[in-house]
Amino acid sequence: MKYNFDCRYFTGEKPCEFKQLCEGCDKYNPMGFNILIIKLGAMGDVLRTTPLIEGLKKKHPKSYITWLVDPASNDLLKNNKQIDRILHFSLNSTLTLMVQEFNLLICLEKEVRAVALAEKITAKRKVGFGLTKYGNLRPFTKEAEYAFQLGIFDQLKFFENKKTYQKIIFEAVGLSYKGEKYQLTCSTENDEFANKLFKKLNFNSKDFIIGINAGAGSVFANKAWTLEGYVEVIKRLNKQTGLKILLMGGKSETEINKEIKNKMSGPLYEAGNHNFLLQFSSLIKKCDLVICGDTLPMHLAIAHEKHVLALFGPTCPQEIDLYGKGEIIFSPIECAPCYKGTCNIKNHCMKMISVDTVYDKTMQLVEKIGNAKLDSSRSLS
Repeated sequence: MKYNFDCRYFTGEKPCEFKQLCEGCDKYNPMGFNILIIKLGAMGDVLRTTPLIEGLKKKHPKSYITWLVDPASNDLLKNNKQIDRILHFSLNSTLTLMVQEFNLLICLEKEVRAVALAEKITAKRKVGFGLTKYGNLRPFTKEAEYAFQLGIFDQLKFFENKKTYQKIIFEAVGLSYKGEKYQLTCSTENDEFANKLFKKLNFNSKDFIIGINAGAGSVFANKAWTLEGYVEVIKRLNKQTGLKILLMGGKSETEINKEIKNKMSGPLYEAGNHNFLLQFSSLIKKCDLVICGDTLPMHLAIAHEKHVLALFGPTCPQEIDLYGKGEIIFSPIECAPCYKGTCNIKNHCMKMISVDTVYDKTMQLVEKIGNAKLDSSRSLS
């Protein structure tokens, strides 16, 4: 009996989806150029790595892509038709990968568990990062040295670098970045969830919806803008006709959203804080503009090609590619960026971003987006 072990549909433990034996099967589809991507998390980083898929498919059109990721980021990849297999980082997955052979291994993760595994997996070519015999990080190739140096030289990362994250990883892999965009697909079910919520909130097609995500995680100190700043900007925006403000976020934004709501007297709409990841993504997809810090909602908005007003303090804005959709406000404080986990400065970086600046930039984007929507509707008519 002949077995097509290299067929995309062959599993070996149950019949393939076509319920046919390998010998003489007209559905045989060999994997071709076998690629492994190791990028585990965080979610925003996983999402902004997805432009690489298009670049890889251009160079290797008949390729089979496996992506090793943490379970928390699975939903960001699961609907992607260009990823052939998603594996979660686990003992079973690592054992499976160590038996396989790949044409190309791409490790863009710097965690020890990822780079150690990358060293042990068999591949004809390895790019990105690996682990030395001394137990520390190393670049696999010269192409990855720049990305490697960004991690060890603050002067380069904070002040000299002008390259976006996408350009950096494309170069590390040996590809030319040509503006490839994020890849994210929400299911019809998730889009329907967003439609129903917008209908429940009495939003209509003429409303200009501004989604605000006030939180920004706890890894870096002062990554989120101030509560007082958001409250004052929302109050000013509520005075403008046709604008509707939608408070968004996950469980970690529950308290700050509650505080914002308690300080408001005008209209304010809430998306809830217990939505699933792709439900939240579909809500962002329906907004006209998203205001947030350097966090996952910013990347979700970029993925859906929405306009973003992103507020930056401790992290590097030059690494973010908004693809011409939106603006970045970077704190004028001298010590930013710093990537510090703690900060004892009373008037820290995010406090230095003024309400006037955020409000003015918001209104400029509202006008720009509004004009574009008007031109679009005219062309359709």
